[in-house]
Amino acid sequence: MEVSKRIVLHFPPSIAGQPIVYKLARDFDLSFDILKASVSPGEEGLMVMELSGSQQNYGKGIQYLTEVGVIIQSLSQDIVRDENRCTHCGACITICPTGAFSLEAETRKVLFDHSKCLVCGLCIKGCPPHAMKLFF
Repeated sequence: MEVSKRIVLHFPPSIAGQPIVYKLARDFDLSFDILKASVSPGEEGLMVMELSGSQQNYGKGIQYLTEVGVIIQSLSQDIVRDENRCTHCGACITICPTGAFSLEAETRKVLFDHSKCLVCGLCIKGCPPHAMKLFF
């Protein structure tokens, strides 16, 4: 049985320069489509990908990722904005890799287009008033 899932991988700095995704393809016969990535040796990394293969190999690949220290987040999670906390400062606009945030010219309010969100979590870390939350 084939499985295909969108996941977010968080790489700790100690492993960010290793060929981890390559090993998923070579050792576990998994295919991947990288949707967004920011990974540099010696720094914390983030990758959003669709990972596909047999159910057995997918499970083994996920186990491998966990064993080497990659934190895996399913895209079944969601990002929500607490409208009462949002100050419309615009910090999220500059850090969102998909352009899910924009500034409404007339009102100067920050708009959030949920359909563009990949649930990478960068807005959660970068929001000064902590208005962005992860929802399960």
